[in-house]
This record gives sequence, structure tokens and C-alpha cells, in this order.
Amino acid sequence: MTLTTDGARTATVIGGGIGGLASGVALARHGWDVTVVERATSLDPVGAGIVVAPNAVRSLDALGVGDATRDLAALQGELGLRRPDGTWLVRGRAEGAESVFGDRTLMLHRAQLVGLLEDALPAGALRLGATATVTDPGTTSRPARVTTTDGAGTTTEADADLVVAADGIDSATRTRWWPSATAPVSGGSTAWRFVTPAVPGVVGSEIWGRGIVAGVMPLADGRVYVYVSVADAVGVPRDLDELRARLADWHDPIPALLASVDDATALRHELRHLPAPPTSLATGRVALVGDAAHAMLPNLGQGGCQALEDGVVLGVRVRPDDDVAAALLRWSAERRPRVARVMRLSARISGPTLWTSPAATTLRDAGMRAVGRWTEALGARALRPVMSWQPPEG
Repeated sequence: MTLTTDGARTATVIGGGIGGLASGVALARHGWDVTVVERATSLDPVGAGIVVAPNAVRSLDALGVGDATRDLAALQGELGLRRPDGTWLVRGRAEGAESVFGDRTLMLHRAQLVGLLEDALPAGALRLGATATVTDPGTTSRPARVTTTDGAGTTTEADADLVVAADGIDSATRTRWWPSATAPVSGGSTAWRFVTPAVPGVVGSEIWGRGIVAGVMPLADGRVYVYVSVADAVGVPRDLDELRARLADWHDPIPALLASVDDATALRHELRHLPAPPTSLATGRVALVGDAAHAMLPNLGQGGCQALEDGVVLGVRVRPDDDVAAALLRWSAERRPRVARVMRLSARISGPTLWTSPAATTLRDAGMRAVGRWTEALGARALRPVMSWQPPEG
């Protein structure tokens, strides 16, 4: 057992993204002495928004920052799916989700969420500009061992009663200690994400073309979060200028939004995901959370939401006085089936967005229009198990 001078057991979190910060906050609230190690020298997310669904809002409640998050922004007004010419395929109002799922959906700049989680950590818990490597995952009777290297190249080794690996889709921890886990695979498209200045006429919507999807989400401060994904099958633009040309005839204000973006702030990534989570999310005293455990396609908007859930449940289920290795296996048995279902649902929703055939996309759009009046009820049935999740008590 590794104890600090005040008798607290130690937990090391590798990675200062949403999953790592949430895990650090949750564990600290339940009595762990937490250190969050992040290789970046600052936590300044660039150019992206994030949808915080009702299940994630309740996770933030459990972390003590839910009310502050609700004060920032909520999706409001008209929402839906459209064609590139502006025709609505599915149309509704954001406020309807609150009555169905028990809480509102928030639309934030990622920096806002990261800032709230960072502020909720204990003073001195965040260590920036350093890398951490698990050199021994530990056992029931032996602590884990972590090697940390700071920006000056100084390396230290220390025991940890618990390690949380939140080191992303290309997790070095997963690669080393879960050798049978599947590697990330391509999702078949490339995405751009950016935040633009305010543009008149913005309505929250997702626009489905032939192998191209664009999303437009107003932020509370008037700016607009925009994402565009282009399927490999239709040819990925080389740069933003080519993307602008490709969408020049889409409905207003898509061309204006693309024209207003600062190219230097736009993020461009191939969309990748894990085909399935590892057979266990825990080995020894090490837990995988967030993208390290269950990187999923973004079509359901649940990647960050599930990372928040991971951290909240970890804090409740793995207490400082537990047999950590055994508690982590129980935590994994609770979390893995849920994240596997969400991964499958995200991949299933992604499928039709990659279609390029004129015949297939025409049938897809006609089908969505035909069931439009039932979409809210059908969507609620499919999404209720995801969005209505409640954090465990404790």
C-alpha cells in the first residue's frame, strides 16, 4: 500500500483530457490522493465544440460541476436533419429532449468543459509537461509502478495504488499491457472541426449529402461550432479551400461559415475508432478510460460523455480501502457492456452518412422524410438507454 504523509492512498492518472480530468476529480472526491499527468504544457483545447448529452450532464452533477455547466449553454430552438439544398428531412425542437431524457443537452466549447474539470481538481494535482508510463501494472498484493519524465528530461519512478490510463485512442498503456486488444481502425472519413464568428441565420442542424455530412451548432456566446466529415469514397479535400469549393452550393449559411473560419484554427483528423473495447477494461491496478478504452465514431456524440461516465463510476466503485485489483474488475464488468453498446450504435448511425450512391442517398432521404413525424418517438426509444443513464450512488 502506497500512502502519502496524510495517510491517503495514491492514484496516478495518465492524460489530462476529459476522461482523465473526470477520473481525477471523481477519485479525489472519494478520498484518493490524485496526480494527473499530462504531456501538454497547458490545457487549452483548440477549435472544437462538444455536445454534453443528458447522461453526461448528470455525470457532471456527480463531479460537483453540473450546475456551473448548465449555466453556460443549452441547445435551444429548432434542430434537425437537412439536405444540402436546405430541405428539412427531420425537424424538431431541442427542448423536447429534456422531457424525454430527464435533463437538457448542452452545447459547449471544449475549453469551457475542460476548464471546469481542471478547476475541480485539488490544488497541485495537475502536472503538466510530463509523460507517464506504466512499467508494472501491479497485482492485488503489489502496487503499480509508474515512470514519469518531466519537460527537462528528469525521470522518476513511483508506486501507485491505482493507475488510470486516459491516454487516448493510441494509448501506449493499452498497447503494452493489453496486447490482445484490437488496434484502432479507419472510420472511412476525414473530419474538419472549427469554431467560427457569429453568422446570421444559423439554426442547429446536421446536413447529409452524398458522402459528406456537415453539422452546425450555435454556441452561447454567438459563435458557431461547425464540423464537416467527408467519406474517403468521394475523395477527401486536400485543404480548406478545396472543402469550401466542394460545399459552395450548399444552403446558407454553410458557405459563409466556411468562408469565415481561420484556417490556422481548424482541426483536421481522419476519423478512427476501436472496433470493440478490450475484453476487460482493467488489468492489475490499471484501468482504461475514455478513448483509450472505447474510442468511438462521433455520430452519436457520446465519446466525451462516456469518458465522463467512466470517471464517475470509477470514483464510486473503487474506494481507497478496497482491494483495488478486484474492485477494478467489478468496475470493468459494469462499464464494458454499456460502452460496447454505445460503440455499436455510433458505428451503425455512421453507416448511412458514408453512402455515396445517388440511388441509395435518395432512398435514405425519402425514408427519413416519410418517418419524420415518428422520428422523435423512435429516436427516444433507441436513445433512452444511452441518454437516461443515472450515476451510481455513493
